[in-house]
Amino acid sequence: MTWRRSSFSGTGGGNNDCVEVAHPTPTTVHLRDTKNPTPTLRFPTRAFTSLLTRVS
Repeated sequence: MTWRRSSFSGTGGGNNDCVEVAHPTPTTVHLRDTKNPTPTLRFPTRAFTSLLTRVS
C-alpha cells in the first residue's frame, strides 16, 4: 500500500507531526499517524469524501 503525507506536514527534518492517507481500492481510504502508524483508520471512499467537503 502506498501512503501519502499531508501537504500540511512541512518539509523540515524530523517533522513527523502529520497524517498519511492511502487509497488501496476504489472503495476504501486508510488514514494513519506518521508517529504511530498502527492502528490505521479505514473509511468508505464516499464517507471520506463527504468529510473532506465538510471541513474544507
